[in-house]
Order: sequence, then C-alpha cells, then structure tokens
Amino acid sequence: MKDYSDLEKLISIKLKSRKLLENAFVHRSYLNEHREEGIESNERMEFLGDAVLELAATRHLYDFCPDESEGAMTSFRAALVKGKHLAEIAKELELGQYLYLSNGEEQSGGREKNYILANTVEALIGAIYLDQGYDAAEKFISKFILEKLDEVIEKGLHVDAKSKFQEICQEVEGQTPNYAVITAEGPDHAKEFTMGAYINEELIAKGYGSSKQNAEDDAAKNALKEKGWK
Repeated sequence: MKDYSDLEKLISIKLKSRKLLENAFVHRSYLNEHREEGIESNERMEFLGDAVLELAATRHLYDFCPDESEGAMTSFRAALVKGKHLAEIAKELELGQYLYLSNGEEQSGGREKNYILANTVEALIGAIYLDQGYDAAEKFISKFILEKLDEVIEKGLHVDAKSKFQEICQEVEGQTPNYAVITAEGPDHAKEFTMGAYINEELIAKGYGSSKQNAEDDAAKNALKEKGWK
C-alpha cells in the first residue's frame, strides 16, 4: 500500500478505510496485469463521485449566484466539473503519483493524461463520500474545485467555444465551420482524439481531447485565438 499521508495532509481529510482510498487510484488497465489481487478499478467510485460533485456544484451555484439564470448557472457548472478543469486540480494535488497503472499505460504517460487524472479526482470524491459522508466530500469539492468559480467567470471559461466560433464565423466569413478527425490514437476505452476546426477546407486550428466533443471544443477555442476573435 502506498503512503498517502502527504495527500491526506494536503486535503485535510484522513480516510478511515485505507481500502477505499487505495481503490480510488486503481486504473482499469492495472487489472489486466493483476487479476490475482482480487481488486476492482476506480470506475464505480468515479461514477459515484461524479454525481456527488454535480450536486455540490449545483447547490453552491444556487446559493452564491442568486441573480444568475438557470442557463448561466448550467454553463458555470459545466466549466467547473469538466475534465480539463478536474485534471488541473489533480495536478495541483499531484494525484498522478498515486495511480496504479498497467505497464503499457505507465509507459504511454498515463500519470499525466488529463482524462485519467480527471476521473481520479471523481473517484477520490467518491471515496471520501463513502468513508465520511456528504459533508466531508462537499468540503473537499468546495476547497479545491468550487473556489475556482470567480476565475471561471473572469476568464470566460464557461463560454461555449463551439457556439461562439460558429456565431462569429457566420457573421464575419459568411460560413459555418466544420470539424474532422485528424488522428484517433489509443485503445477503444482510452482514445485520444485530435480534431481540426475548418472554415471551408482551410484548417484553422487543432484541438485535443479524450472524446471527439472535447477535442472539438478545444479546436474551437484554439480557432478563436488563431483568428483573434474575442
């Protein structure tokens, strides 16, 4: 078992169940090489943590954004819980060092992959919830994720880049942008996509993500920067 004392000190939460804590860091690839250990991946815990995170984010926005519309709060929440943001939190907490990965995933840089790190944050939330209940999980979420709300609003991270790119493109160019896959690498359960954002047949920018949608969003954001459209 790994030493989680530094992590627990950092998050100010000490889990009673070491098994739950350890399980939060078991990537599915690890099971392929360690089936005899009788462990399970963190996917079920991630599923639970995702729901707890969404509830906590929703309640936070309801309480602290009384003048915002439902649509605005939905955009804020999406920016707070999206994979890229969660991966940044994981890197701040240095969660990658605790992961259990297969040799192949290790060699391919799994400890730095955004989608793995984002899923690990959700799994950790799930572990905290199972071990100590909603209040402890909400405390963690507020301290490390929801406190970024002002930054999300200030930097416009809640803005739907694809919609904005399309709107400005139609207005300025008289064209509707389109997207196409440039590369799709990795196994089916862990694809990494590179998508291109095009105006007519001209490649404006590329984007990257663990799904086509995420990669398209990234491409649209990069295209806005490339074109100098605010």
